This record gives sequence, C-alpha cells and structure tokens, in this order.
Amino acid sequence: MQAAHAQQAPGAGEAPMVKVEVTGSRIPTANLEGTSPVTTITAKDIKTDGVRNVESLLNNMPQVFADQGGNVVNGSTGTATVNLRGLGAERTLVLVNGKRLPMGSPTNTAADLNQIPAPLIKRVEVLTGGAGAVYGSDAVAGVVNFIMQKDFQGVQVEANISGFNHQQNGGAVADLVATRGASNPSQFAVPGDKGWDGKSRDASILMGSNFADNKGNATLFFSYKKEDELLQADRDFSACTVSSTATGFACGGSGTNATGRIQALDGPQKGKVYTVDGSGNARVFNNALDQYNFGPLNHYQRPSERYGFNANIHYDINEKMRLYSDFSFHDDRTVAQIAPGGIFGNSATLRYDNPFLSQQLKDTLGITPTTPVEVVVNRRNVEGGGRQSEYRNTSFRELFGIQGELGIWSYDVYAQSAKVIYSQSEENYFSSQRIDKALDVINVNGKAACASGDAGCVPYNVYQTGGVTPEMLAYLQIPGMRKGSTEQQFQGATIGADLSEYGWKLPTAKSGIGVSFGFEHRREKLELTTDAATQAGDLSGSGGPTGGVSGQYSVKDFFGETKVPLIEDMPFAKQLQLEGSYRHSDYSTGNKTNTFGLGLVWSPIDQVRFRGTYQKAVRAPNLIELFTPRGNALFDMDTDPCSGADPKAKPEQCAFTGVTPAQYGTISDSPAGQYNYLQGGTATLKPEKAKSKTFGVVLTPTRDLSLTLDYFDIKVDDKIDKVDPATTLAKCLATGEARFCSLITRDRTGSLWLFDEARIIGVQQNIGSQHTRGLDIGANYALRAGEWGRFGLAFNGTYLDKLTTEEIKGEGTYDCVGYYGANKCESPNPKWRHKLRGSWATPWNVDLALTWRHVNAVKLQNLSDNPLLNDRDSMTAEEFADGHGTNPVDRELGKRDYLDFAATYTYKRNYTLMLGINNVFDRDPPLTSQLATGLGNGNTYPSTYDALGRRIFMSVTARF
Repeated sequence: MQAAHAQQAPGAGEAPMVKVEVTGSRIPTANLEGTSPVTTITAKDIKTDGVRNVESLLNNMPQVFADQGGNVVNGSTGTATVNLRGLGAERTLVLVNGKRLPMGSPTNTAADLNQIPAPLIKRVEVLTGGAGAVYGSDAVAGVVNFIMQKDFQGVQVEANISGFNHQQNGGAVADLVATRGASNPSQFAVPGDKGWDGKSRDASILMGSNFADNKGNATLFFSYKKEDELLQADRDFSACTVSSTATGFACGGSGTNATGRIQALDGPQKGKVYTVDGSGNARVFNNALDQYNFGPLNHYQRPSERYGFNANIHYDINEKMRLYSDFSFHDDRTVAQIAPGGIFGNSATLRYDNPFLSQQLKDTLGITPTTPVEVVVNRRNVEGGGRQSEYRNTSFRELFGIQGELGIWSYDVYAQSAKVIYSQSEENYFSSQRIDKALDVINVNGKAACASGDAGCVPYNVYQTGGVTPEMLAYLQIPGMRKGSTEQQFQGATIGADLSEYGWKLPTAKSGIGVSFGFEHRREKLELTTDAATQAGDLSGSGGPTGGVSGQYSVKDFFGETKVPLIEDMPFAKQLQLEGSYRHSDYSTGNKTNTFGLGLVWSPIDQVRFRGTYQKAVRAPNLIELFTPRGNALFDMDTDPCSGADPKAKPEQCAFTGVTPAQYGTISDSPAGQYNYLQGGTATLKPEKAKSKTFGVVLTPTRDLSLTLDYFDIKVDDKIDKVDPATTLAKCLATGEARFCSLITRDRTGSLWLFDEARIIGVQQNIGSQHTRGLDIGANYALRAGEWGRFGLAFNGTYLDKLTTEEIKGEGTYDCVGYYGANKCESPNPKWRHKLRGSWATPWNVDLALTWRHVNAVKLQNLSDNPLLNDRDSMTAEEFADGHGTNPVDRELGKRDYLDFAATYTYKRNYTLMLGINNVFDRDPPLTSQLATGLGNGNTYPSTYDALGRRIFMSVTARF
C-alpha cells in the first residue's frame, strides 16, 4: 500500500519522503516500496492548485481523462466523476479512507466526487492498473483513494473565493458573430470583457477535540459552496455554435429556428423546406441565414450550491481495540441549461381556413379550400427561454467499525450504509401531444380554434411575428420530473499478520511473510421513477421516452493477500519480495468471478528498486446496464448517407437500410445532426474481464531526489457498451449483412429521426475490447538552500502509446491516441501530458509556486489511416485526398501550455493567506466544430482545456 512518488516536492520543514501507508494493498508497506504505481496529491498541493472542485483537481493529472463535471451541460447527470486512463468512469473505483464510495445517482452509477469536500482531504492516492483482487469489482483502470482529515484538535476556519478574469481576444468566431449580428443582433452579439465572472465561493469549519483522557477523538467538518453560472454568450469564441465549411468555420446551428421551419410532406411542394419571415410569408429555408444559434444560452459553467457535514469519531476501548465511525452528509444542487426547446419535427395539417396563415404562405405550399397540406414543423420556443434541468443529489453515508490486535494478528470489522436521494426537474419543455393539438387549427366563427375540440387547447400561432401569447405558452409548457435513489450496504472483516513470530520466514530473508484475509458482503440497489410525461416521451426536445429503473443485486467476496520476502540484505538483492492476491466473488445475478494479482519487487541496492505486477480484474455489469428499460434516445451523426436530393450512398446500399426507390433522393436529413436509436439494458450481460501489467523502476539517489518510470498495459475484454448506431448503419451500407441491417428501422418518410418508429438498435451488450498502454514519468527534488529556505521541483507526465477499441468482435480495432472526434474518439486523447511545479519555501513565511501544465496537440480522427475512423466510404476520392474530407480548422486542436502561480503567507503559524492565478496568460482553448455530446461544450472540450480563461483565487485560513 504505497505511493510511487509524491506529487509535489516537499515544502519547508517536511521530510522529502514521508513514510505513509497508501493504496494498493491491505498489508502495510513503506513509501515507494510497493509493486503498484501510486501517485499522491497532498493537501498542500490541493491548496496550491486553487481548485475547489475535486474533478478539476483530478483532471489536471496526466493520467485522468475528461468525464462528468461542472462544464458538462447537454448530457449532464448532475454529478462529477473521474475517468482513469480513458477507460471510462465506471472502470475506476473511488474509495474514501479505503472504503468504497456508493453509486453517484440512479442515472450514473460512477461515484460522485461532489460527495468529497476538497478542504477536508488530507491526500489523494491514485493507483494505476487493476486492483480487483484487493478491492473488488470496478477497479479495472485503477483506484482513487481519498484520505480525509481525522484526529484534529482545535478549530480551523477557511474561506475561499475565485473567479475568471478573461479578456475577449477576438478571432475567427468573434468575427463571424459580428458579421451575423449586423443583420440579426438578437441572436448574434459579441460579448465585451467581463472583468470578473463565474465566481465561486466556499467556507468551511473544521473542529476537533480529544476526549475521555485522550482515548478518543471527534473531528467535525461543515462546508458550504456556491458557484455562479456562465453562459456561452459570455465568451467571444463560444457566442455562436460553429459548423465547418470547406475552408473554415461558420456560425451554424440548428434548423429548428426562431421563426419556424416548415417542410411539405405532400402537395405541389413536397419535400421542400421553407421558413416564415417577419411578415408571415414563406420563403425557401436558407441554412446559412436561417439556422438557429443555440449556443449563447447554454451553460458554460453550471450554477451550483452545496452543503456538507462530515464527522470522524473514534474511541480506544483499550490499547488493543478501537471503535471508529465515519459520517457524511452532502446536499448538492445544480442547474443545466441548454437552448430553448419547442417543436422538433411535429407533423401538422395546414387547412385553408387557418386564420394564422398568410395568403402568400397558402399559395406557396399549394393549400386550397379543398386541399390541405401536411407539413413537418420545427420552431424554437424563444418566448419561453432555455430548457433547464435542475438536479439535486442528497447523499448520506455512515460507517461503523472496530479494529484492533489479537496477539500478532490485526483485525478490522466494519459495516457501511450509504444512500443517495436524487431528483431532476425539467422546465420550459413543450408537450408533444399538446403541440399536435395546438398546430391543428381551424376557423370557428372567425377565430382560431383547435380542431380536436379539446376545451383546454389553445391554438399555437407560429406563422406571425409576435403571434405567441402567454396563454399559448401556458398550455404548451409542461414540467417533467424524475426521482430516485441508490442504496449501498456492505459488511466486511479482515485479519492480517506478520508471521515472523511463528517463524514463517525464508532463511534468506529477515522479514516474515505477511498475510491478510477477508470477507465482504455488499448489496447495491437502484430505483428511478419518472412522471407520465417523461415516460411517454412527451417532453419535446428531451431525447425520447425515459422509463423508470428498478434493480438490485448482492455479492459475497472472499479474498486474501500475501507478501513473501524472498531475499534481504544480500549482494545485488537488498530486497526481493513476491506479492500475491486473490478474490472470489459470487453475485446474486448468477455470475461468479475469480481475480488475482501477482507482484514482484527487486531492489539490488537501496537507491534502485524495480517493480512489476500482473493482475486479472473484472467489472460486473452495473444496475443501469442490467435493468434500464428500452426506449428511444438520440445519437450524433454528421449526416444520414441516404438523405438529401443527392445522397452519398447508392440506391442499392440505402435499400439495405430500408429505403424504398420512391424515398431515395427525398429523405430529409436531421437539422440538428441527431437521430433515433433504441437504448436500454440487458439482463444477461457477462462481467468484463481485464488484464493489466505494470513494470517500473524507482530511483532514490539521495534522500531529496526520487525518480520513477512506470509502464502500464491494461486490456478489457467483453466490454459492456452499445455499438455506436452510426457504426451499425455504416456496416449495413457497406456489407448488407442481416446482422447489421436487421437493427435498422426507418420511418414512413425514410428518415431516421422524424418519427418515433425510426430507430437503430443500440442496447447494452458485451461487445469487443479496449486496450491502453503507456508510460508514467515522475520526479521530485528538494534543495535545502540554508538561509534561503528550500526549493522544490515536482514532475508528473504520461506518454500514451495505445488506446484502441474493438467495437465489434472480429471487425477490427481503431486507435485514438493523438486523436479526437465527435463520436468514436470523442474528447482529446493527447499522446503526452505533463505537470511541472517549482516551489520555494522562503524563510520569511512566504511560499511561492509556479506550475507548467502541458497538453499535446491532437488531430481529428478522420485524418487517421484507419477506415473505421476516417469515414472513407462516404467520400469521393477527391474529398478524401483533400484532408480526408475535413475542415482545415478542425484538423488539429493545437497544443496548450498553461502557467499557474500561487503565493502563500503564514502569520504566526495560525493564519494563512493564499493568492493565486491559474492560466496566467489567459490562453483561449483550441476550437472545433467536432464536439462529442456531453464532453464537448462551447466549441471546445472544457474538461481538457482551460476554457473559461484566467482564474484568480484567494484563500484565508485561521486556526485556533
């Protein structure tokens, strides 16, 4: 249980290599002596980084990839998660004081980092590679263990404030917005300098005291945190949502626009698309002019408010027995706002007597007194405002245990109960059913009326400027609600010993064999209920029906570890030690798994240590993957190859997907680039299997210098995921095989998005594999400079050599190292990232730190030579030769280097003032039109880059 290297160089007065016990084993091991690479972040590092969100702290580590956080809006779960090695948050196990954190919410089973208050963290330990034999399921990519403060005495009060000081730097996007704003100022406005925005403030009180003649200690912690919202309209590079052209960016957007988009389904103008101008007249829809700029109202930083309470209490019954407990309560609320909703492709019958229709519109569409025309209508609810999802996650966790010694044996018996209560309310959404009624308008005594005769129906006027009234909105807008909970209960016991007292040691070693055995029983339960409108998919623009989820399982684990010193204090073998671990898991779902780990440490001399591990881990399917009801959802795809007047795919190819000869050349493409797929769980899923290998060397030539180099190789087989529906469509077009084509259903118009019957099946299944490998490099150096204090350097870098995915077994793999993309590679996967910090602990009670963060450039996945990434089949030879058909400005997200500075002043040891600046030079992020839903936001990837600009923070701490 050990750190590979300290994340930062030690400060003044600190030993350069503190002997601590860290993550990776239940058998204690001294610092830098474990077999598994572990990176440690200290409380001082956290304060120097100036981040108050735990996900931001972890995202600065080269080993961590983007995932859920406060910058995720479309696709948000209201939680914050950590994704080690790019293998997914569900494959990273999160612990608090060595105990498993519960599921984050009923919509995302990964642990929610919002349950962990940053000011209470003593250190964070990040272990690479499978640790399933030690900790159980989910520890495939590794483990993140948060060690919290305890045994505190006194009172400590801390207050923090931070915000962004960004100067609008202009550029291509700002110029586009200014040009469009000349004719459409209501949608396109270039923001000015904000001065100070996106503020975050938090306050906490830490108090503790010994009691019962120092036999016990109670440590209590109270915290409050609030963050302000930031909109994409607040940054000039995100003030419009960019799309790609042949030469650069354009202010693009959605065909569901502010004045209305009408497509004729029959009549003389069948297939043609129109918009309504300010006079109520119809003209041909022009993508360049009429698309809706949905970016400005999207949150760039979600507003949030959080309360928390933690308590750690222990009492020593005697010298050999301790009772302990750990309590936590956190209430987290946040709002995610996206562009206004409205009408997204509802069909309507336009009759001649509809009083909302101008004569010109009737004539254009061919509507006569005897011949109505059926149309598809798209229009934004600009009068009602942005769609909002308000999330509330309230978590409770209580742990009780007793630990002690029986002779040479140490034991720990514990029980934990945890629960998360979840709610999600939806505002400013239209009812699809009411839209259908409100658009079906007739003339009754000279007034507009609903043809349905529904007494509550209010006709909706989308054909005249200013035609929408509050009464219309009151009828159309309905709320949505989701409520649920997750529960976790586990009980366990471990016992371990150094068997040297029994003479269990090899003659070539001085230390005895260490062993540890244990048993755990864990039960996981999930409940999610949705209201009638959400279940029916009646919220227009919400992505389809969402049913409830209910499920539970239990697992019994038996596990053991051993550490066997083979040779000690011999020539070329200062230490040679073998480690082994094993776990058997029995799931109530019928799955039985076995995991194991082997490790070897060889230290020829004190200053050199070689280490290596081989581990087999598993991840059992979680409750969402098992039990989510099946229903329609949306997936991203640039275009349907069978759509448009001149489809990219040939008639015979499109026929494989269900396109009839009459439909070919008439199919409407999705204006939002989103299409229907059938999602849901599968009760017969098998556990994922993973194998991980790590090999490394630790060099400590002096007590002030440590160097580490570690190779990691992790492969996941039988990966649980859906096959990308776009892949299914491409495979059907290319091969015509029934195993792909049978999964595709088109609607009556031939589209994959207009009506609910259109879908591509993409439910959870055991698909192919995922494989990553690379190198971690670390260095720490402390220089004692006498009367000048102490200087320190700390380096942490990761070289990524491989990140491959086999989406369908036997159909080839693709490698995303050095690439990003809107679907397969998604957020940037740079080949190299690092963090270098220099510190100076002066003798004048001032500490200074300067940090350099680097992210390598990445290319658009379409530039890969791999046909699974470059979409070759959809392009002509000329298009492919010209940058694989890509936009020049999308082809690369350039490298980014950020400089951070922090200064700390300590007065009389009890009072501390810290000032800091992150992204000192206010560098803008690299921009792209190729965004993955969820992780991409505001024309960039804000979890990878500093999207919001220069950040200034201040912290005041007083201890009594």
